[in-house]
Amino acid sequence: MLPATASLPYERKLDHLRASLVRLRGAVVAFSGGVDSTALLHACRAALGDRAVAVTADSPSLPRAELAEATALAAEIGVRHVVLPTHELERADYRKNAGDRCYHCKKELFTTVAARRAEVAPAEWSVLYGAITDDLGDHRPGQKAAAEHGVLAPLVDAGFAKDDVRRYSRDVGLRTADKPSFACLSSRVPHGTAIDLAVLARIEAAEAAMRELGFRQFRVRHHDQLARVEVGADELPRAFDERVAIGERLKAAGYLFVALDVFGYRSGSMNVLLERGS
Repeated sequence: MLPATASLPYERKLDHLRASLVRLRGAVVAFSGGVDSTALLHACRAALGDRAVAVTADSPSLPRAELAEATALAAEIGVRHVVLPTHELERADYRKNAGDRCYHCKKELFTTVAARRAEVAPAEWSVLYGAITDDLGDHRPGQKAAAEHGVLAPLVDAGFAKDDVRRYSRDVGLRTADKPSFACLSSRVPHGTAIDLAVLARIEAAEAAMRELGFRQFRVRHHDQLARVEVGADELPRAFDERVAIGERLKAAGYLFVALDVFGYRSGSMNVLLERGS
């Protein structure tokens, strides 16, 4: 259910966000370097000054390029950045990749933050994450883990949708304002297909190849020996023109077969399998 603030004008949403952050004693922001968490981190820095810290979960599901990006963004915003190794692959329920995989991932993060709290921030500082109202209508079991650990979602409470986050980012000069959406590498694997280090490494290599070829919005969906490539609608014509180069690069990454998805990039496209009971 959307919060009442979702229908407010942008300026009122922003006032609500700032007021909620100022009331905190401090903020520990779960920070991926994506559009939403970067905007939240900036807002926390503006409201709380040095009483804001960014925490990034480092695991094989996070590409090295995204970790480097998060480190650079935290420095640009001017906050302390703590990188915490997390071990979700050691959780059997995460590896089996059922529909609740994201729950076990977020639980690992929030449990790790709690266990190492003394080196992260004072105990009275709140833990925050960058959920937005767009997430409320999708399959997001990670929200359950956040609720269980008392993690706050200030952007949701303020009624921020993706358009609001991008507007805020542009207004304050964040270079993530137009950054394509990103999700962890495990989201490329169909639910029910087990996840391991080798699978994640192959996906990371394949997506690095797509990035090197100059594509901006894309996903390499993992279907065993087949890579199903989604690219943004505006990039589809070029993808088909360069299909041989894409195929060669992704075969070098470890796939035997490569297919371009004619429907292009769709956020959460793997969730269709859950909806159909597969």
